[in-house]
Amino acid sequence: MTVKEVHQGLIRKEFSALELCRVYLARIKKENKKINAFLDVSEALALSQAKEIDTLISQKKETPFLAGVPCAIKDNILVEGISCTAGSKILENYVAPYDATVIKRLKDQGVVILGKTNLDEFAMGSSTENSAFGPSHNPHDLSRVPGGSSGGSAAAVASDECVYALGSDTGGSIRLPASFCGVVGLKPTYGAVSRYGLIAFASSLDQIGPITKTVEDAKVVFDVICGRDRLDSTSIEISSKIENKKSKVQIKNLKIGVPKEYFVKGINSEVEKVIKKAIKKYEEMGAEITEVRLPHTEYALPAYYIINPSEASANLARYDGVKYGFSAKDAADLMEIYLKSREQGFGDEVRRRIMLGTYALSAGYYEAYYLRAQKVRTLVKNDFEKVFQKVDVLLTPVSPFPPFKIGERIDDPLSMYLVDVYTVSINLIGVPALSMPVGKVGKLPVGLQIIGKHFEEEKILEIGKLYESY
Repeated sequence: MTVKEVHQGLIRKEFSALELCRVYLARIKKENKKINAFLDVSEALALSQAKEIDTLISQKKETPFLAGVPCAIKDNILVEGISCTAGSKILENYVAPYDATVIKRLKDQGVVILGKTNLDEFAMGSSTENSAFGPSHNPHDLSRVPGGSSGGSAAAVASDECVYALGSDTGGSIRLPASFCGVVGLKPTYGAVSRYGLIAFASSLDQIGPITKTVEDAKVVFDVICGRDRLDSTSIEISSKIENKKSKVQIKNLKIGVPKEYFVKGINSEVEKVIKKAIKKYEEMGAEITEVRLPHTEYALPAYYIINPSEASANLARYDGVKYGFSAKDAADLMEIYLKSREQGFGDEVRRRIMLGTYALSAGYYEAYYLRAQKVRTLVKNDFEKVFQKVDVLLTPVSPFPPFKIGERIDDPLSMYLVDVYTVSINLIGVPALSMPVGKVGKLPVGLQIIGKHFEEEKILEIGKLYESY
């Protein structure tokens, strides 16, 4: 069921919020053994929230659109009183002392929170294989990955274990799982959604967003969680930034750019066919399709994998085995507590990125690596700004290939990093992007990426809805 269908069913009293909640909890118990989408099921919280909504409806009070709708939360977003592991052994027993801002906003709407979903450790990965609690599986083919790092959230939505979920996107971590699992994922403009209460990974790249079944649902959830938050200095009041927020997109006046650099050697031929067929549909609807150039695209991925680990090494320095989280028991002194807690608490990928980032920031190498990567970031941003002077949006693949098998790339970090080749530029420059399903290769879903200008979420969502209704 979609958000709209659940809302209408509750208002018409076709079922109660409590009945619906129990159905989803039962489905999680059945499906989670094979999919491993959920790390923690908050049954008591969900049932109490559902009862409150039934009381609200029985009193004939105004019912918010998301009230009573069962959702799931990626396990790097804090929900008060519930464990928050970030998929890491180092936070295995950590219980969130407060709600993230996005959770407060959802709770104000009366949502039902079913539990916390699996992810790559500290959101570092593209397959959800890096989780300390085992990989999640793709509902379309259990032998394949659901994408990452928000793989648990996307798998939960795709397998009907929740109506929608929240994820976080640092280099494609909402869009890639959405593409691999055949659902919709929105990575908002940087600053459009508060990051307060999101466990930090790379602070200039991280962004929270919705994973849903339809584009309309993504808009509903985004409208609730977006906006200025005094607890996050990077957040922005976006209502004034969105031009013509209520106006509909006129397809015949729409100029769509297709970057040449996204259709080169390395893309799976079947994926390319599905994406080009989707682009052709927009042309049939009346949009003007133009090939554009983003000449610095090839440098975006290496720049990202310098900036990303550098920020991660700084953010993860707080996990020292002393203040909170895992602490090594066999340490002889303070230095050993630091070293052994981090060695035993962090997985391979997290340790790899901490070492890469620390090296890139170290004396004598800062200018050669980190500073140069930031200059490349500016060049990538300039490319997009020039292109957006000519076109309204860009259409690209989300991934160069369909979901790969579990274990296929995990031992080859460079091969895994290439999964993000079409998504990292968006985080480097901070613009919004939507992933939506447009076809399949065999039984495996393929996602189309719709990229917009800063604060034009409304436009890319409208363009996505046009495809859904065509």
